[in-house]
Amino acid sequence: MSGALHARIEVHAERPEQLERAAAEAFEAGALGLEERDGPPAALCVYVLADAAAAVCAALGALPGIRLGEVEALPERAWSEAWKEGLEPIVISERLLVRPSFRAAPAGFRGAELVIEPGQAFGTGGHASTRLALEAIDALPPALLAGARVLDVGCGSGVLALAALALGAERALACDIDPLATAATRRAARENGFPRRLVAFTGSLAALGARADGVFELVVANLLRRELEPLLAAIARLRAPGGAVLLSGLLASDLPPLEACLVGLGLRTLASREAAEPSGDAWLSLLVGDPRALSQGLVSKR
Repeated sequence: MSGALHARIEVHAERPEQLERAAAEAFEAGALGLEERDGPPAALCVYVLADAAAAVCAALGALPGIRLGEVEALPERAWSEAWKEGLEPIVISERLLVRPSFRAAPAGFRGAELVIEPGQAFGTGGHASTRLALEAIDALPPALLAGARVLDVGCGSGVLALAALALGAERALACDIDPLATAATRRAARENGFPRRLVAFTGSLAALGARADGVFELVVANLLRRELEPLLAAIARLRAPGGAVLLSGLLASDLPPLEACLVGLGLRTLASREAAEPSGDAWLSLLVGDPRALSQGLVSKR
């Protein structure tokens, strides 16, 4: 790889959540960026400095279920544009789209535009689990979002909190244990015109409990099941009476054990969405809350 400044490593996995773990480990080992590729099989392309390629390959090769493909040397010019490939505006509905700053909205779009820069701990909303969550927020009844207080748990880029604000929520609190994520959320809040309506906090949900101003009409959490389950009781306590919780980052196979936990907390599934994976599994989002919300017409069952 002599003379090359950057390299691209292909990463394959048996299951979607294994690629999620691989992405996190790649960044820990020094990756600069990554690109998701649809399958079958699904894969990641991890971009690294050439000098860091061996360390990143070693970290990824130690993960169960991960297979490494080709390591390709990239000239500087190729790297500078390669990471932008495939990052296009994501139209959620006629009311909402998410785009990186280097892509324009489709001609004629008149809804809210959220500009989210791709970054180390997050993306622009293109992952299936994030898109499901954005679609679910867009589908919430105006009566639930209007003037709502929103809590975004594991906020990443803050795109879910920003979407809720763009669609009628009054203010949002975002938390993440990764300082890169909360820094990106603050930056995105400024760039999208919400610097005073979105507060980002670095720390755990337990630490947040003492700082949170009351409870929230909408709590959103786009997390893998193993990350989410220890937080469910705290999330339920922070939900305002009559409020809703939006969970994403789940696989359809997670549903039976997760619903058992939710029932124990007095929460029921009000609506769900799925996005199929080439592997045959599917990403899942759940809108959960008090079953009485259905009879009161706050949430439409789908």
